[in-house]
Amino acid sequence: MGRTVTAIATTFCFQMTYLMAGYYFTATEHYDIKWTMPHCVLTLKMIGLVFDYYEGRKEEESLAPDQKEFAVRRIPTLLEVSGFTYFYGAFMVGPQFSMTRYQKLVKGELTDVPGQRPNSFVPALKRLLLGTFFMIIYTVASPYIDEEYLISDDYMKQSFWFRCFYILIWGKIMLYKYVTCWLVTEGVCILTGLSYNGRDEKGLPQWDACANMKIWLFETTPYFTGTIASFNTNTNNWLARYIYKRLKFLRNKLLSQALSLLFLAVWHGLHCGYLVCFQMEFLIVTVERQAIKLVNDSPFLSALASNIILRPFFYLIQQTIHWMFMGYSLVPFCLFSWEKWIKVYMSIYFVGHVLFFILLFTLPYFRKIFVPRKEKLKKDE
Repeated sequence: MGRTVTAIATTFCFQMTYLMAGYYFTATEHYDIKWTMPHCVLTLKMIGLVFDYYEGRKEEESLAPDQKEFAVRRIPTLLEVSGFTYFYGAFMVGPQFSMTRYQKLVKGELTDVPGQRPNSFVPALKRLLLGTFFMIIYTVASPYIDEEYLISDDYMKQSFWFRCFYILIWGKIMLYKYVTCWLVTEGVCILTGLSYNGRDEKGLPQWDACANMKIWLFETTPYFTGTIASFNTNTNNWLARYIYKRLKFLRNKLLSQALSLLFLAVWHGLHCGYLVCFQMEFLIVTVERQAIKLVNDSPFLSALASNIILRPFFYLIQQTIHWMFMGYSLVPFCLFSWEKWIKVYMSIYFVGHVLFFILLFTLPYFRKIFVPRKEKLKKDE
């Protein structure tokens, strides 16, 4: 089929259908480590490759900057495709990387010392040690804080505030198993040189091309958008590049975002919990962006948020809300089946859905109160 739209459509449909069939015939109500886990990573690789191969036919002037970087100009050999597909540092849990980056690695171009192996042992070791640190936290904490307790009778007997606090702590700890995997695999990519990303303004080598975690941002951000920007970043970048930006013809950012998250939910699996999780992400991010814009546009709220004395108090409240509803969103993601996650949501009265739907419809009215008409006119201009 060559470099055609037909090739893209065929590859996309085949890869997703094969993955969905795998999910359908092997899925259980528990988190299983089986062949579909690395295959979902492979699915994104193959879809990305066919897009990049298609764009290799176009003139550079017609391509966006990222498309120029990833466009595959010549036909890859079978050996190159096999090496790219099953690269040992990324075939299980990612990260995603392009064929052009892999070809540069094979040619020996991804190194801070031209003509020699990269001096990447120390940066790789740092990521391994950081991954080990989070693994220890997860290993020690997980026997005491796990999702099975969420559906236990003992949990249901606890107070509302205890149930909410448990979800907050559980959500934070649960994510550390993913953080561990991505940090360790990033270390492998750094060691081979695949993560080499040129030099910074000080002339120091950068090893973040395959980074899947921004740890400092992940641990300190009080925003849901901040967590999304720091967590599983390579997959998020892949989604933006090959799905979200390809929906530009819809001329509606919200619709493009919703369809992108729908793809991500289906890609994760056929359990309804995935759909609920990403629906909550869409709702929370939409509300958060409206709230941030309201604070920035309101002189009163902006001054209040900038108050040095109140700032630590606001930060604590933001972090509490942030991780409480991050955990809330992860409940269906981890419990999978309707019978389990609906039980947990009922125990806390669907507080996340109620709160964020109320905010979604009331924030425009708060905007009328807190944003002076002059400020609105300035923004419109």
